[in-house]
Amino acid sequence: MNAAGQRLLLATGNPHKVDEVQAILRHLGYEVVGRDPGVEETGPTFEANALLKARALAAAAGELAIADDSGIEIDALEGGPGVHSARWADEGDWIPRVLRELAGVPESARGCRYVCAAAAAWPGPSGRQSGLHVPHAREFVVRGVVEGRVAEMPRGTGGFGYDPIMIPTEGDGRTFAEMSESEKHVLSHRGRAFRQLAPHLVD
Repeated sequence: MNAAGQRLLLATGNPHKVDEVQAILRHLGYEVVGRDPGVEETGPTFEANALLKARALAAAAGELAIADDSGIEIDALEGGPGVHSARWADEGDWIPRVLRELAGVPESARGCRYVCAAAAAWPGPSGRQSGLHVPHAREFVVRGVVEGRVAEMPRGTGGFGYDPIMIPTEGDGRTFAEMSESEKHVLSHRGRAFRQLAPHLVD
């Protein structure tokens, strides 16, 4: 299928995420359009939450929809905030809270990872389903992970979320917020997840 000029619905109200996914999937030729699916992220895993959002949007719109759920797992916080990364504090307090919780924790114990589950869902045979999941509708979900460590203070102005304090192990010591967009996409959890998902979007 040639996707050039076609829209691809992304279940999000976050314009930064729309821009990031558009850049990652640029080679497919889709125009990525964000739309808030209006569902609560109640799943116990990143995969469950990504599927919840993709299914809801696919059913409501009657067309292919993609979604992701992502977050940071911090070893010193026993894997937290994990799936609660966007909800464990007000957005403006995400990074300050991490740094408060890790005050005094040495670099050797500041390990973390970014996790992203990316999902694609197609509507069921009858099209619009009022937000209900059709059991036999086609869907895929994949996971991307990047290991790293938590910086002692925020660095950089790029990216969003926890990027100013996430230093990827495979990088050169910079945080994701200090990288260019293209550098970030090569290493990021979201880039890895959506590159895995991409072949399923052109079948």
